[in-house]
Amino acid sequence: MTPAVPDSALADTVLARLTARYPEAGDPFRAREMVAYMKGVAPFLGIRTPERRAVSRTVLEGLPRPHEADCTAVALRCFALPEREYHYFAVDYLRRYVSRCSSGFLPVARALVTTESWWDTVDHLAAHVVGPLVAADPALAERMDAWIEDDDLWVARTALLHQLRFKDATDAERLFAYCLRRAAHPDFFIRKAIGWALREYAKTAPAEVRSFVADHETDLAPLSVREALKNL
Repeated sequence: MTPAVPDSALADTVLARLTARYPEAGDPFRAREMVAYMKGVAPFLGIRTPERRAVSRTVLEGLPRPHEADCTAVALRCFALPEREYHYFAVDYLRRYVSRCSSGFLPVARALVTTESWWDTVDHLAAHVVGPLVAADPALAERMDAWIEDDDLWVARTALLHQLRFKDATDAERLFAYCLRRAAHPDFFIRKAIGWALREYAKTAPAEVRSFVADHETDLAPLSVREALKNL
């Protein structure tokens, strides 16, 4: 269930500027290339990332820092627009202002993860939005325990990846348990996420990851093992 969009004068201003300036920066030929590259997950305006972020700076120029309700309104309204660049704007906005959001923002993050789901938005939401929310409120880790069991593979992928930036603060027991819980999942994106999460933690705890993989190599998919050990 998608959370309700709260009233927000700030979101009104952001969306008015955004929907005026983004289309002006678009390129129809580039848009077709982007649609093909992203397997048709959404239409595109055709704005390259550096150009898009430059336009985004003009959109936000002179505006105040948002409150949580503003973040909710901006994100949900952007994700309700069809073109993918608006979704990217929302993700960048949340990355910048996630510290303004409480643990109550997690249902909004889940709604975004499950909207036009693909790795290009989900992975950033996992590492840079959901992860910081859990880090700020460790009680949310129990919510991740439910997400890893979810039938939606993108929700489960988010649970696997939310600790990507935790380094020494990584809950290794939880990470390893998640990897084993979904080790037999048939989807590429889950198996890849298992390997990626382990590879990232190996930068902090290489011996622990090497030992885990050695103990469970027959349980993990070959893809997960290759990704986990890539830098070891």
